[in-house]
Amino acid sequence: MNDINASTDSIDSIGGASSLQPKDALAHTEAVIPRKKHTWKHRLTEWGILILIAVVLALVLRIWVVQSFYIPSGSMEPTLQGGDRILVNKLSYVFGTVHTGNIVVFRRPAADVGPANIHYLVKRVIGLPGQTISEKNGEVYINGRLLKEPWLPTGTLTYHLKTQKIPPGEYFVMGDNRGDSFDSRYFGPIPGSLIVGQVTMLVWRHGHLYLRIF
Repeated sequence: MNDINASTDSIDSIGGASSLQPKDALAHTEAVIPRKKHTWKHRLTEWGILILIAVVLALVLRIWVVQSFYIPSGSMEPTLQGGDRILVNKLSYVFGTVHTGNIVVFRRPAADVGPANIHYLVKRVIGLPGQTISEKNGEVYINGRLLKEPWLPTGTLTYHLKTQKIPPGEYFVMGDNRGDSFDSRYFGPIPGSLIVGQVTMLVWRHGHLYLRIF
């Protein structure tokens, strides 16, 4: 603007008055402003920035919000099957509470004796901190009351469950496939700090897209 004003002042001083009307002066001013051209380097830079932003957002989502996991075994059958892919909401328990019946992914506890290459497990929350869990005639009881488990196939029985009080801050988890699940009946309740998040959606089964919300 300073350069344009200086030029206008010099025009006025020649004849004592400007020969350009205000509209003409504006047009003249606009005409001398060079138009920016977007070169291929400029466009490449813009695309690079957009891609970088997209990658950062994807990493943020994976680290803090949602992560996908592959199910390697049948311990959660029939709800989850080997080969399934699930989405886990990692913020579910940051702003919420763990409830009985939630399916959770958690870091493998030290007492687990499964394959060394398995770092995460998926089970269902059955008992909450402070509750007493027990088993009678193949059925689960919480604080002396029968636990209704609509997620289990009819006739499913639960054995090898010792009566115990769940410590504060810990959760008792079991697989839906009670006859083939190494869970809290064997490695004990898990600390809440091991829980990665809640399983919210099944997205892949038998090599195809398969959507189911939990």
